[in-house]
Amino acid sequence: MATKVLMGPGKYVQGPDVLKDIAIYTKALGHKACVIADAFVMHLTEATIESSFSASGLAYVQALFNRECSHAEIDRLTAYAKAEACDVVIGIGGGKTLDTAKAVAYNVSFPVLIAPTIASTDAPTSALSVIYTDQGVFQEVLMFPANPNVVLVDTQIILQAPVRLLVSGMGDALATYFEARAAKRAKVKAMTGGLATETAMALAKLCYDTLLSHGYQAKISAERQTLDASVENVIEANTYLSGIGFESGGLAAAHAIHNGLTVLEPCKQLYHGEKVAFGTLVQLVLEAAPEDEIHEVLRFCERVGLPITLKELNIEGATEEDLMRVAKAATIDTETIHNMPFVVTKEAVYKALIEADRLGTEFKGR
Repeated sequence: MATKVLMGPGKYVQGPDVLKDIAIYTKALGHKACVIADAFVMHLTEATIESSFSASGLAYVQALFNRECSHAEIDRLTAYAKAEACDVVIGIGGGKTLDTAKAVAYNVSFPVLIAPTIASTDAPTSALSVIYTDQGVFQEVLMFPANPNVVLVDTQIILQAPVRLLVSGMGDALATYFEARAAKRAKVKAMTGGLATETAMALAKLCYDTLLSHGYQAKISAERQTLDASVENVIEANTYLSGIGFESGGLAAAHAIHNGLTVLEPCKQLYHGEKVAFGTLVQLVLEAAPEDEIHEVLRFCERVGLPITLKELNIEGATEEDLMRVAKAATIDTETIHNMPFVVTKEAVYKALIEADRLGTEFKGR
């Protein structure tokens, strides 16, 4: 029998106002923290952080993130953490900030605490960082030997973020079950280095079921700034269930399509999860998934506001050459699209992009 592996963060903490306890969780990891956040997030959270650290007697320094998770930015912040004699890294903010913090912590062999301020991706729990060029084009994925030591999810702060970010997180989470299912059928190893456990598959399915059950209500509640059970459940799905599901279950076509779409300039205006949602639809087309399953995904996406057409991706006028560029980028040798249980060519992706757009356009015009 093949080896199965399940990975996850050392501790996952979620609830309203838990950021005020950040020093309590940091104290178990080190004595001086390098807190990485962009200028907006630093301003949003600095009073809470200062109060928490002052009460604990721990030291920390602030390190401003310059908004792109690139090798140059990681190297700059690594040098800063070393120069300040820190022994623990804290990342606060969105996916790129958190991925940068994880990479810095790995470079200096420090423990890392991750505190997302949005629920737009499943980056917080994972043992990897997605690296982009300084211009924002996908470059590579760095894999680390361990997940973050602590993930601290303050749902009251997340509720203050634009609702579009929560919806984008649903788009990222939407792919989790379908990609894990495809990888399991192909019997390929997940990012853990082993096959998916039944636990990982169950969490991936729970992620999808949670989105269907609570996604729309969570959007409505977030628009009303109401932190109810639906919002809490969706934040957990976007962050933890999706994080464990993709890492221990596997990635496949949906994220590869996302990576391909990053080569088109108009797509850069969209969030990660928005592109992944369309990538999920493309994957289902590639799989020749049952019509009712595709329609279920289309209904969900339309209801919460995720893109299901090229027009909604800002590339309605994309040429054959444009779409073939996407298809080529999505099918390079290192892409996760090759975790599908059949051979996927750039020609097949090109056709699936067109078919997914047709299905989405037809669904919206019904």
